[in-house]
Amino acid sequence: MPKAYVFTRYGGPEAEALVEQDRPSPGAGQVLVAVRAAGVNPVDWKQRTGYRRPGAAARELPAVFGNEVAGVVEETGPDVTGFAVGDEVFGNPVTGGYADYALLPTTVTAHKPAALSFTDAATLPVAAATAYDAIHQLGLPSGATVLITGAGGGAGVAAAQIAHVLGLRVVGVASDGKKDFVESLGAVHVPSGPGLAERVAAAAPDGVDGVLDLVGGEVLEAAATLLADRTKLITGADRETVARLGGAGVERARTAAVLDKVARLVVDGRLRPFVTGTFPLDRAAEALRTVEDGHARGKIVIEVAR
Repeated sequence: MPKAYVFTRYGGPEAEALVEQDRPSPGAGQVLVAVRAAGVNPVDWKQRTGYRRPGAAARELPAVFGNEVAGVVEETGPDVTGFAVGDEVFGNPVTGGYADYALLPTTVTAHKPAALSFTDAATLPVAAATAYDAIHQLGLPSGATVLITGAGGGAGVAAAQIAHVLGLRVVGVASDGKKDFVESLGAVHVPSGPGLAERVAAAAPDGVDGVLDLVGGEVLEAAATLLADRTKLITGADRETVARLGGAGVERARTAAVLDKVARLVVDGRLRPFVTGTFPLDRAAEALRTVEDGHARGKIVIEVAR
């Protein structure tokens, strides 16, 4: 039977399990995909603890981990147009992506370019698409300076590169151990930790024009002090704090059109997914711990053998 990596209740890693499950059937507007690769993101383990986006319904347990996949269409549901069995696709699953099979709604599913690997495609629907939406939401002009906190993680790496494509100067906050990695993205590295605001001010003496926060909490608080215009303060990590500070959360488009755009950036060589670790499905726990422990650089991907 097909396998999936799930959490059976809300809590810590002890709630996780690799299980067998029936192959799902696509409903209206959905495609069934044989998963080839699934991206691993912080939101995955956060959902296991009980987190869910504002307005999102509680998930039925056991719930399959994973919010971005790439694979091959095995079956199409009613009212599906534009997709056929055998198509190579990537997108956001409704049933979780750490699995042999996943259901994807066509509204957030895109055709994978032939020049894009399944592994790289699986990194785009969450991290890269969030970064794309966030940088465009800031709306900064070419030549402006953007501060990105959490610049060494999946979304931060993509955001730094997309900002560079748009002609922005990037200051990236990350641990000392990620200094060379952040600088390889064309960003000015600023170490995280106490005194952050002072170090950013020294690295950007003319000030910063916008902030994309991907950490939240005290880091977001410190970054906010560097902005005169709080409408240029957005976060993908801490909506409660950013609202109090006068900023906003990242507004996700969640469309196939955005997926097409980020895929084109990769194919054109302007966006590197930076996959730094891959794991088979039966080692999904290790993949998730790598991200949950906060030590991952770039993206971690689960590859499903076929």
